[in-house]
Amino acid sequence: MKSENRLAGLGILTAISASLCCITPILALLAGTSGMASTFSWVEPFRPYLIGLTILVLGFAWYQKLKPVKKDDCGCATETKTKFIDSKLFLGLITIFALTMLAFPYFSKSFCNKTEPKLTTQPIDKTTIETTEFKIKGMTCESCELHITEALNKEKGILSSKVSFQNGNAIVQFDKSKTDKIKIEQTINSTGYKVTDKK
Repeated sequence: MKSENRLAGLGILTAISASLCCITPILALLAGTSGMASTFSWVEPFRPYLIGLTILVLGFAWYQKLKPVKKDDCGCATETKTKFIDSKLFLGLITIFALTMLAFPYFSKSFCNKTEPKLTTQPIDKTTIETTEFKIKGMTCESCELHITEALNKEKGILSSKVSFQNGNAIVQFDKSKTDKIKIEQTINSTGYKVTDKK
């Protein structure tokens, strides 16, 4: 295997690794295994380094591919038919895939169907409505927000939820007669993210 192909493979690996913290919540939602959503959230602090490594590796692969061909003893370049895996087109496709993986956190929410809270048809007693903020550890991008929002909106008694990975919290409005803070905390924790405080 040529060195640029090995570099392209490494480029894909680092690109996927850089976005693993955002890919996992989407896979968890699609598979219905909510507990694994935050498995790779520890990768987030290393994301800038993985992005840099991906660009460096793919840049060097392109340099290897585009550098001038050595000429033989007669002074003419040897013409050989290249396999698809050794072609510029293949390296181009690898580069596009790697860049797509690096950009994944910015378009990941388009893979999720937004679930609205289950609203009751009965009139709500305003005295039983409570709003609580839950501090959450482990969220790294919008995919994490969506995963927690999906789980909360499936629970009975939740009237609204606003989850923010930037603030590291979820503000949940709920009906105390149908659910409570402990159940809501358990729902959030079941996604793999952890509630660290509630007020």
